[in-house]
Amino acid sequence: MTTPWIRLRSALGALAVAAACLSACAAPSPDILPTPAAMPVPPVVEEKLPSFMQEGLASWYAGTRRHKITANGEVMANNALTAAHRSLPMNTMVRVTNLSNGASVLVRINDRGPFIAGRVIDLSPGAATWLGMKAAGVAPVRLVVNDYEQPSQPAPAQTAAMY
Repeated sequence: MTTPWIRLRSALGALAVAAACLSACAAPSPDILPTPAAMPVPPVVEEKLPSFMQEGLASWYAGTRRHKITANGEVMANNALTAAHRSLPMNTMVRVTNLSNGASVLVRINDRGPFIAGRVIDLSPGAATWLGMKAAGVAPVRLVVNDYEQPSQPAPAQTAAMY
């Protein structure tokens, strides 16, 4: 004859045995696991996408442009790393990469052009030398404008409020 007390003890015993069996299937305790060597974690780098990219043919200004005034009012300097583009804002810094040889240079837009169909940029003689395209006259290039390569803009002038 089983009393309720004996049935409860038997049920608790069966529950304890089941719990012991299930705990044997669980992961070992942390003090048993080997400690892994510390691994350096690479820093999270935000991918910086270009704000403008264009591919096409580049040419360079001939010597006849020496001492000419550019579209932004500067006197053109042959050794300066400058260029002419049809639509980019003046003083935009553009990374120009020669797709034939991989050479790259950062130039500043200070003029308008090129005015020959199929060309995307006209470079100063100095920039053409950096890109290794001066002898050829033209080269296939990639233009990239990155926000982080742009000069910081001066703060707007403060004007006194008139009352």
